[in-house]
Amino acid sequence: MVRRREEKRMEGREPSRLTQLRQAAGCTQASFVVAFVEEAARLGISASLSERQLRRWERETPPPLPHPGQQVVLEAMFGVPLTEMGFDVPKHRVSVAAPISNAGEVKRRTFVAETGALAAAALVPARSGPRIGTADIGRLRVRLDSLYETDHTTGSVPALTQARRLEGEITKALGTASYTSRIGLELRTMLAELHGHQAWYGYDGGRIDEGRAACMEALAGAQLVDNSLLQISVLETLVLLAVKADRAWEAASAVESAYRLAARAGAGPTVHLVIALRDANVATHTGDLWGARRALSRAVSYQSRADSDGEVPHWAQFVGPFEVDYATADMYVRAGKPKQAIPFLRAAVQGISGDLARNNASYRVKLAVVLLEAGEADEACAEMSCVLDACVGISSPRLASKVLSFGHTAARVDSMATRDCVARIHETVREAPV
Repeated sequence: MVRRREEKRMEGREPSRLTQLRQAAGCTQASFVVAFVEEAARLGISASLSERQLRRWERETPPPLPHPGQQVVLEAMFGVPLTEMGFDVPKHRVSVAAPISNAGEVKRRTFVAETGALAAAALVPARSGPRIGTADIGRLRVRLDSLYETDHTTGSVPALTQARRLEGEITKALGTASYTSRIGLELRTMLAELHGHQAWYGYDGGRIDEGRAACMEALAGAQLVDNSLLQISVLETLVLLAVKADRAWEAASAVESAYRLAARAGAGPTVHLVIALRDANVATHTGDLWGARRALSRAVSYQSRADSDGEVPHWAQFVGPFEVDYATADMYVRAGKPKQAIPFLRAAVQGISGDLARNNASYRVKLAVVLLEAGEADEACAEMSCVLDACVGISSPRLASKVLSFGHTAARVDSMATRDCVARIHETVREAPV
């Protein structure tokens, strides 16, 4: 009865900005309160909301100011600053929608299982015979971890060659050697990790079915060794493969499973950041721009807490503010607003580590494509020239495909800059495929 009287009083009045945002999200006041509580739990923030308080926010002018915890949740849900919801916000609590990359070094401790023991063991000469011991595990671990560097610096093609060789050795050891149960667990864990690497190489090489098959192998292996963080690393790759295969339902399911596993494992902000970015990938792919904004706002919240992360798995160490900016740009491109995407792409290119050569080149290609779409052909070609300089020695089919796609689009623009750029692309790809 109270709610009906409230709704009757509000008839004939223009809905508040907060009401408009809530209705655009497809929520009633009751369902929004439920969603608010769930979002607060997912963000790890102590914040609550009642329908009565929500009605006050939507009815009063200006509405009562939410407390800081409520502000974080509201901004994460709507993807806009509190000021754009109709609240009168003090200067010290105003949020700004802008790229979050910066050149400052992010310092955090990293996590590798039994690092000290394995590193020391790697220096011990291998023992002869069929028995597998700690020294052998140490050497295998070093080679497995080196795949990240190979992939980031020279591309997935050489990394895949190394991975297949390593897979043969680990599989042979599991099947023929003698070892303790602890060593066996290490071997099975490494094999699951290795299949996770191969899933990524399938994605990068455009072999989506192979990538998905490797994902299933990796996921099964990670479940058998009961390693939640490893399962999350596989699921985040599965999201990319499922999106590429136009299986949005599978990608969304992988994101939700990753969130559940992260909660079970007590994962830190960096792991949650990776999941939120994959959440944004799915929403952007399906055209759910409100969902994309919500996921990106969630990612910004996790990023702000990443410096306090005590344990960061090896596979999550690549992530940073530049990934958030890149995903934000992707959302704007999907919304048909390339000019709004450009500053975020520039920030991503400037913020990404120089050690991530393959990703750096890929980001620059994206920037060149968006500049071309925005009508900045000369600047786009200049950016592509930087890509061609940088990608020498990188063997990545996905990067090569992006470069060629840019060339096809640029060929439709009649200018000296585009003609020279297209000619150089064909020459570069022909002589030294990226």
